[in-house]
Amino acid sequence: MSARVLVVDDVSANVKLLEAKLTREYFDVLTASDGYQALEKAEAEQPDIILLDVMMPGMDGFEVCEKLKANPATQHLPVVMVTALSDTADKVRGLEVGADDFLTKPVNDTALFSRVRSLTRLKMMMDEWRARESTSNELGVIERGPCEIEEDGTRAGILVIEDSAMDRDRIETTLAQQDHNLTLVETGVEGLQTLSADMFDLIIISLTLIDEDGLRLCSQIRSQERSRQIPILLLADDGDLDRTAKGLELGANDYLVKPIERSELLARVRTQIRRKRYQDRLRQNYEESLSMALTDSLTGLFNRRYLTTHLERIIQRISETRKPVSAILFDIDHFKIVNDTYGHAVGDEVLKEIADRVSRNLRNFDMVARMGGEEFVIIMPEAPLEAASFVAERLRMRIANEPFKVNAPVGQLDVSVSLGVASVHDAGARPEALIERADKALYAAKHKGRNCVVADGLDDI
Repeated sequence: MSARVLVVDDVSANVKLLEAKLTREYFDVLTASDGYQALEKAEAEQPDIILLDVMMPGMDGFEVCEKLKANPATQHLPVVMVTALSDTADKVRGLEVGADDFLTKPVNDTALFSRVRSLTRLKMMMDEWRARESTSNELGVIERGPCEIEEDGTRAGILVIEDSAMDRDRIETTLAQQDHNLTLVETGVEGLQTLSADMFDLIIISLTLIDEDGLRLCSQIRSQERSRQIPILLLADDGDLDRTAKGLELGANDYLVKPIERSELLARVRTQIRRKRYQDRLRQNYEESLSMALTDSLTGLFNRRYLTTHLERIIQRISETRKPVSAILFDIDHFKIVNDTYGHAVGDEVLKEIADRVSRNLRNFDMVARMGGEEFVIIMPEAPLEAASFVAERLRMRIANEPFKVNAPVGQLDVSVSLGVASVHDAGARPEALIERADKALYAAKHKGRNCVVADGLDDI
């Protein structure tokens, strides 16, 4: 996963070392030599993550982080503080002003890369939810709510999976200070059973379970729809960095090194609860308000009205991400024959199944809209033309290779689609121009005989 990383340090040797490490892993690196420059670049360049030195003259990292989180233009940017300090009080102070994590100098490569990738994935998802909220706000559907750091971090439902009685007691007495509702179990089996019956705001998993693999448990939780969005805080032994990094790759959100320090546990739990509630609020706003006004009643996909406003905002974000936006325009081949032969009720079944198959085979921050009739469009942020073309071909096969079951005497129908793909790299591009280019590519796909993909500017697929 590529990301734009802003490295902030007043020591040039430290900057060059981090820059070299990140560049070798194909990250794009920006640099700043002091806090003032960091604030300017963060707002102007909108990096995906900021690596921020703590000990800097003039304005230290704590103050820089606090200013970043107070600025609406930068408060969503993940911040990892890089420091030689090892005192827990410094970590807690950083977490309280909005930092996502700490890395201790000399920086371990495994910890560095796993944290950057984990927080970048989180930011991409949250960026999409924020963009949807902004679009809805512009259309007057919902009002913009408080930012993440303003959310309440107390009185949450927390599931703790830990087989050490001493650690369970320490967690229970510590989190009771924030009036959290704790459920404590000793095994992963008990944890999964509890998750199937109750909902939680946070799951704390020990990686030191004696008879079970905490990483496998983390993977199982992430694979289930019911618990997929619940944040996970790992408890790890000092020195077990490789397993901690693997946990972040599997979908864990944060970690805490044993022995458990009470103030750091409180700070990390509060951060995850706030983020969960912020994300839940964005999702709820979307589901309750936006979906009613801006989705197609038959398929549940976005409609043309939402697409027009949202696509403009997505293209404008190219100035921040420096990555292209792609569009896939497609329609159902010979759909009029389906309606004329089997009736509109069967046609509606086909439309709903098309929407379902497409939605299941995209990233969670891609957007699908029904343009009208049998025509659909997919918007893929941060996706080059080649990648979008690959996705279009995969969708074509998902539709054409499996017959559609319908409520008619025929029982099932063979359905295919034609797809056109186009991309833009310019934040000033007109949304209409992108759709027009994708439409021309779609027309070319129909001219070729249908059931195929044509990409604007690429050889035939």
